[in-house]
Amino acid sequence: MAMVRLSRGLVALAVCVVLSACSQPLTVGAIQLGRSLNADNSVASQASTFKPSETVYVAALNPARGEGTISVKWYFGTQLLSERSKQVTFKGAAATEFHLQSTAGFPEGDYSVDVLLNGQSAGRRNFNVAK
Repeated sequence: MAMVRLSRGLVALAVCVVLSACSQPLTVGAIQLGRSLNADNSVASQASTFKPSETVYVAALNPARGEGTISVKWYFGTQLLSERSKQVTFKGAAATEFHLQSTAGFPEGDYSVDVLLNGQSAGRRNFNVAK
């Protein structure tokens, strides 16, 4: 009988540990910008200058488990081009990818992408488009 109580207690403790570990707040350790992605959604080749026809990738690297909302805002100068958000839950280190592309090609000039974590700035990356 004591063994059954001990087993139930251990199961309850394990469930509490697992649930609390999964609900940790997410953090962003680094932001990468580039032309292509690795299989894990990190940026394969970092860059800050792009051709008008290229797709621009940004990856928010999350160093540990957690959950939250990662968002990006893409700008051409001060003009907002696009906003995207992803609700994520990670059990360990991971990367969250977003990209910007234009079938007509991007106009040359200065661009930026703001990365937000749960609505708060996690960082900005500036880049430009040139022929």
